Order: sequence, then structure tokens, then C-alpha cells
Amino acid sequence: MKAALDGGLEAAIGRLGEGGTLALGALLLGIAFGAFAQRSRFCLRAAVIEFSRRQSGGRLTVWLFAFATAVGVTQALAWVGWLDASTARQIAARGSLSGAAVGGLLFGMGMILARGCSSRLLVLAAQGNLRAAVAGLVFAVSAQAALTGALSPPRLGISEWWTIDGGGARDLIARTGIGHGGALLFALVWLVAAIVWARRQRVPHRAWLGGLGVGLCVAGGWAFTYAISRIAFDPHPIQSFSFTGPSAEVLTRVLFASDGPLTFDVGLIPGVFIGAFLAAASAREWRLEGFHGGPGMPRYLVGALCMGFGGMLAGGCAVGAGLSGAAVFTATAWVTLVAIWLAAAVTDRLVDGRTPTSALGASTTLGLVEP
Repeated sequence: MKAALDGGLEAAIGRLGEGGTLALGALLLGIAFGAFAQRSRFCLRAAVIEFSRRQSGGRLTVWLFAFATAVGVTQALAWVGWLDASTARQIAARGSLSGAAVGGLLFGMGMILARGCSSRLLVLAAQGNLRAAVAGLVFAVSAQAALTGALSPPRLGISEWWTIDGGGARDLIARTGIGHGGALLFALVWLVAAIVWARRQRVPHRAWLGGLGVGLCVAGGWAFTYAISRIAFDPHPIQSFSFTGPSAEVLTRVLFASDGPLTFDVGLIPGVFIGAFLAAASAREWRLEGFHGGPGMPRYLVGALCMGFGGMLAGGCAVGAGLSGAAVFTATAWVTLVAIWLAAAVTDRLVDGRTPTSALGASTTLGLVEP
């Protein structure tokens, strides 16, 4: 099977080129991710709110399905020799623990204020939510500003507070000695927990499948880019889903003409948007929504700004760190994930603690638990 897949990729590269094949693969994976995320209402913000408020709505279960599947399938691929993520930037390059912590705190705070993480905003925008579209645009602008613009100096300064060497120092599997088998067992424990909670809460099977599909797409991103890196002539990074860097790159390519080669990131963002749009349209859930009064708009904009800067500082977003980075057990991704959870829970308690869940907006209206 592996030989057949490599042969198919070689044929695609012969027709589309390496960049075109990467972009097309990301587009297809993104379409699947967008559809699964839209139908399952996948959202880390809603999962954190549900957990911190001790509610039963199904969102935490969906996130756990996605998390366990992303980690488990990725580690299973590594165990059988179909994936080696040791050269991925999240592991091989020098990282920043201070950036991961501070960036994760800012991102977690921002996703509560913006009522959705970066991936959820993109899915909601594809459903016709203009609030999410505006917040997503601000998110992309602030991410680009943190990468090369006015916000770059503070990002670099914070990143230098506490750094960590690349290689074994960032690889938690190597540092703990659990091996890919131990990492796979860890994922299976959480998958079993997700199944138990889903049954107890009577979460519909479409939510199960949606969470599993999101996780499979993340693992598929790692497997696909690794396969390309093995057979391509030019070096290409091994990566999977993330929304901070790709959003900034797509924004730059839209605003400025670029003769740069196509990349995985270029196909990812349009793919997720298309997939979510098709899923919403087929379910008759597409409708235009705007801001309800002026006071709510600053909240969205401040939240998007915090997410863009925080995601670029941390080197990953709720998906980039929370699923993709966690799936390959990079230390900085786990620091970011923990920081996102903590900041989101605290911010929800301080800002929305007395607000009924039904009034928190579209991204928290669950509708997953069967009556």
C-alpha cells in the first residue's frame, strides 16, 4: 500500500509539480476538515466552557474524539514506520517555552473574547457569519504583524525569555522514553474516555464521526507532507494543520502578487472554508449574520488581535498546537495547549461567568446532546 501511495504521489508531482501537489493535498484535506468541523461543531472554546462550567453538552466529547484520534493515528503511523516527524519544525528547530506559555495564554483569552478559536472562526465565516469573518481577518492581520510587522519586536523579545533546544529536548516521547507504543496507549485511553462520555451524554453519532474525522485529517496532514518530503527533489517541511501561519500567508498572497511556489499552507485555508461552506449549505445552515449592536464589536476585534499575536508567539493555535503539535508530542505544543485551557477557563469566568450559555453566541450553542 505504501508503494502504491508513493507511486500515486510521484505521478501527481509529475503533472502538478511538488508545490502544486502539496497545495492540492492540503485543499482536499482542508475540505474534509471543514466539513467534519462544521457538522460536529468542533470548537475548543466551547469544550473549555463546557468543562469549566461542569456542563454536559457534547462539545468536550467532540474535542476529545478529535484529540485522541489525531494523537493515536499519528503515533500509529510512526510506530509502523510510515511517519518520522523528527525533522518537523516543531521538534527539530529551537523553540521557546516562554513564547508557548505567554502566547497560549493570550490565545486562550482571545478565543473567549472572539467567541471562537481561529479554525472555528473560519468555519463560522463559511456559514455566513460576518462577525466571524471580520474577526478572522483581524486575526490574520495581527498574525502577519507579529511575524514581520509592528508586532514582531515584542514577539521576538518574549520568545527569548526562555528557549529550548531542538531535537530530543523538544521531543517528549524521547525525553520520557515511552516510545510510540506508549504514546498510542495514551491516546487510546482518551479515546475510550470520549466513548464513555459520549454514551452517557447521549451525544449523536454525527458528532462522534465529526470528531474522529477532524483527528484523522490532522494525522493525514502529517502523513501526506512526510510522504512528499521523502520523494520530492526539493526540501519541503513536514507539517500538519495550523491556522496562524497559513492565515497570514494567504492574506499576504491575496494582498500582494507573489511568484513564490505553492505550499501546503496555501491550499489549507481555502480548503477548510470550502468544506465548511458545502457542509453548511447541504444542511441548510448557511445564513448571513452580523454584529448585534456596536458594543459587541470591540470584544471580537480585541480577541482576534490577541489570538493572532498569541498564536504566532506560541508557534501554534488551538489546532496547530492542540492537535497537530500534541500529536507528535512536542514540548512547546503541550505547554501552549495547557496555557490555552487555563486562560480560556479564567477569562470565561471573569468575562462571561454570569452569562447563560444560550446567550454566548453561535459557536457555543451546542445542540449535540439528544433529548
